[in-house]
Amino acid sequence: MSRRDQIKLSEEEQRELLDSGRVVVVSSIGARGWPHSMPLWYVLRGTEIWIYTYAKSQKVKNLERDPRATLLVETGHEYGELRGVQIEAEAEINRDLELVYEVGKELTLRYSGAASLEPDAAEALKAQARKRVAVRFEPRRIATWDHRKLGGTY
Repeated sequence: MSRRDQIKLSEEEQRELLDSGRVVVVSSIGARGWPHSMPLWYVLRGTEIWIYTYAKSQKVKNLERDPRATLLVETGHEYGELRGVQIEAEAEINRDLELVYEVGKELTLRYSGAASLEPDAAEALKAQARKRVAVRFEPRRIATWDHRKLGGTY
């Protein structure tokens, strides 16, 4: 067995990391061909990562031009603690107001820890949704690692 095979995350471990992660770094391809990487909050819908962002943002312009993106969720401070999931994906930009609102609501609840939205907050979120999009990332290739599985030998 290769060292690479030793450190792969199982599907359950991948899900745990994505469930507990707070930030996904989304790298799109800028107009000049250079990577454009942005840290974003996200939600999981099924097994896919979704983001909620301004429709006129640079990342959305990039994804409109070229839907390919690389996503990274990682954790750990020391080399032996590093764990991560890197996903090569195709982005689907959604502008349907109800879907955008629902993703925004899921994201707000996830990061606020609240069980539900207050009516005023829901109305504010509906107003914001008009200027936002929900982006779904469909995985094409996934790479994972968990250096804790190396047992301190590198």
